[in-house]
Amino acid sequence: MLSASLFSWCDDPSALIRFLHQLADASGDAILPHFRSGASVTNKAEQGRFDPVTEADRGAEAAMRELIEAHYPDHGIYGEEFPDKPANGPFHWALDPIDGTRGFISGLPVWGTLIGLNHKGAPVLGMMNQPFTRERFWNSPEGALYRGPGGERLMTTRKGGRLADAILVATSPDMFGEAEFARFSALSRSVRMTRFGGDCYLYCLVAMGFIDLVAEAGLKPFDIAALIPIIHAAGGVVTTWDGADASAGGQIIAAADPALHEAALKQLAA
Repeated sequence: MLSASLFSWCDDPSALIRFLHQLADASGDAILPHFRSGASVTNKAEQGRFDPVTEADRGAEAAMRELIEAHYPDHGIYGEEFPDKPANGPFHWALDPIDGTRGFISGLPVWGTLIGLNHKGAPVLGMMNQPFTRERFWNSPEGALYRGPGGERLMTTRKGGRLADAILVATSPDMFGEAEFARFSALSRSVRMTRFGGDCYLYCLVAMGFIDLVAEAGLKPFDIAALIPIIHAAGGVVTTWDGADASAGGQIIAAADPALHEAALKQLAA
């Protein structure tokens, strides 16, 4: 596990983790009144595409930005809904107030708030908060943690599985270009089962040991930054499809262990 090494930059990780929970509380309070309420949806895309945003997205990000600016004014912030705030130092927060807005506006509880902290460009702290189901996933020096209605526990990925026995998931086939979908399909033919739908939840279920592989494309940095340290702390691997650093987004593969990751990369490259 990489959980302890991820905190070598920090003298008091407990304070930042408490603040992470404070951000999750504030964003959840801003979001929940709008879920399954019939709130209006704005399409912020152009040229016939659909990229929905709601008042809940904007309200949650605004609430988190206000807290960060009050407690850590030197920290930078980049998020989905507002302009970037430059940092005066090595720290940047990566915020996606509702990852899975399409699910959110459909009434499906498979969305979440992504809150990540980068140190010198590297994702070191992350949380996925799902306020409707009352679930949280985050990393700490002790490992990857889950808190839900049944309590709190450590998470570990599923180890030692063969590619032929793996469960592969992605949010939607629509996220792939033609060439990307051909590569994804090659990987899909090599595994036991492929499922679609779930957004950030999929990566957390890798950390929990229920899913073996996530392969997606077109991700932005704030779509993945918070999830990388959670999966790493649980024992998994996250890179781009060519094995590079995943923190800038793009074509992303998350795997339960290094051997499965290597096997999946070979299939994506075929």
